[in-house]
Amino acid sequence: MGFSLLPSSPAFLAVFLLSFVTWCLHPEPILAITRHYKFDVCVMFFRSNIVMLQNVTRLCHTKSMVTVNGKFPGPRIVAREGDRLLIKVTNHVQNNISIHWHGIRQLRSGWADGPAYITQCPIKTGQSYVYNYTIVGQRGTLFWHAHISWLRSSLYGPIIILPKLGTPYPFAKPYKEVPIIFGEWFNADPEAIINQAMQTGGGPNVSDAYTINGLPGPLYNCSAKDTFKLKVKPGKTYLLRMINAALNDELFFGIANHTLTVVDVDAIYVKPFDTDTLLITPGQTTNVLLKTKPHHPNANFFMSAIPYMTGQGTFDNSTVSGILEYEYSHKTIQSSRSPKKLPLYKPNLPPLNDTSFAANFTSKLRSLASAEFPANVPQKVDRQFFFTVGLGTNPCSKNQTCKGPNGTRFAASINNLSFVMPTTALLQAHHFGQSNGVYNPIFPISPLIPFNYTGTPPNNTMVRNGTKLVVLPFNTSVELIMQDTSILGAESHPLHLHGFNFFVVGQGFGNFDPKKDPKNFNLADPVERNTVGVPSGGWVAIRFLADNPGVWFMHCHLEVHTSWGLKMAWVVLDGKLPNQKLLPPPADLPKC
Repeated sequence: MGFSLLPSSPAFLAVFLLSFVTWCLHPEPILAITRHYKFDVCVMFFRSNIVMLQNVTRLCHTKSMVTVNGKFPGPRIVAREGDRLLIKVTNHVQNNISIHWHGIRQLRSGWADGPAYITQCPIKTGQSYVYNYTIVGQRGTLFWHAHISWLRSSLYGPIIILPKLGTPYPFAKPYKEVPIIFGEWFNADPEAIINQAMQTGGGPNVSDAYTINGLPGPLYNCSAKDTFKLKVKPGKTYLLRMINAALNDELFFGIANHTLTVVDVDAIYVKPFDTDTLLITPGQTTNVLLKTKPHHPNANFFMSAIPYMTGQGTFDNSTVSGILEYEYSHKTIQSSRSPKKLPLYKPNLPPLNDTSFAANFTSKLRSLASAEFPANVPQKVDRQFFFTVGLGTNPCSKNQTCKGPNGTRFAASINNLSFVMPTTALLQAHHFGQSNGVYNPIFPISPLIPFNYTGTPPNNTMVRNGTKLVVLPFNTSVELIMQDTSILGAESHPLHLHGFNFFVVGQGFGNFDPKKDPKNFNLADPVERNTVGVPSGGWVAIRFLADNPGVWFMHCHLEVHTSWGLKMAWVVLDGKLPNQKLLPPPADLPKC
């Protein structure tokens, strides 16, 4: 069942097409079902002078933007652990489109992972593709987003994974569950912003606002009506499913006069701990329990987020806020104070560059490591890698003036190799044995020229460019050290690995010491996740088991750094057994 609203003017593209779920009914309860969704990618037109359900205002600016099913943020996907999802994506816009199901393991289903030119060619105008995958061993919150250029600025939405039927949470059942998804709003077209930056070699313009569930909140001009309000009852526990879908900013978040209990990150349960403020990088999700006050507090409370900024470039130095409002019970006689007159408190958030808080917060994250939810940390390592991550430069083309450092072009790299996107999808090239001319299977496993990574940077900031991959036999246990560098300034980098969860076994500041630092690795209950922040001026160590055949993207989830080349890919070969091999490509796989 669905509906379709067509624009009143032929100048506008059709919007607001259906989204549906098919529930399979059985005479007896089962643990997994197949769920069908339909995503129609279309243009949504925002107009400030029309009031209707589909038209909204953002900072008094009119804007045409790409959406899924006419929604911003996009539609919610709800499933249970073990469910199979079939999601048909149809492209009604002029842009090429691909959708990534961020954090889904995609076991043997790499064709459904979504990054353009990595696991698939993009979906062209007028074409469709069915993403077909099963959720295995995950429960919590993830999200989906576009994975081509900067289209994920408006193409994103939550994935809510409930436990299997009959399986409780490892914490008290909440009264209500609420998705909280952070984003960024640009008055200009983000595609035009990054295209201009790539042409000039300079840094892109920053966003005009952050958003909570698509709304900037009352602290921005012309935005008081566009405020997310969370209405709660006294004496209840709420599960907030938090997602950072922002393009380029890590965020501090807190609710005034309330404590949050962290219980899950990246769809993996953790040992619960309390905090007044949490740090969440782009690409990360965090589930927290919010226990409301036992009685109506006769006050309202800002729930606010600000950027955590470590780099030297410009950034959106603003605050997004929603409002936590307590409901009055029917038995409560309202005081003379109406809700509009209640005092409104602000949370105390850390300074914008508080790396110490960031390190302390992440150090508290631990896996449950219980019998039911074990932490299967690789205890032995087959392959070790040392990756430097950071910025650099490329030379300016002849007869061109560039706006990067000293007249160069900004670049970013791993082991000084800035990744060049192919024009053929890497997974197809690998699967059909046609890698020649598409990619080189010899990625540098460590920097070619070691240096004092967090000390005085080298004079030569130029990077090399190429499409090189690491090839791993099936079931290889991997240890990867990711080291920030001071080239063009130390900076935190949230690195996301597709196709796998990994264990964060260690982190620290300064240069990684291969003799001393491994002695302090946590191999008992390290946090398990899919996106980790490489500390500014420091390093992080992760371990994972390469048990998922395919080609898997790894990149910085600051979109500007990905655009500049801070990305690479892993090829995991098929195993010997049938259930250790990549499934054949689907018949409707898009063609380049």
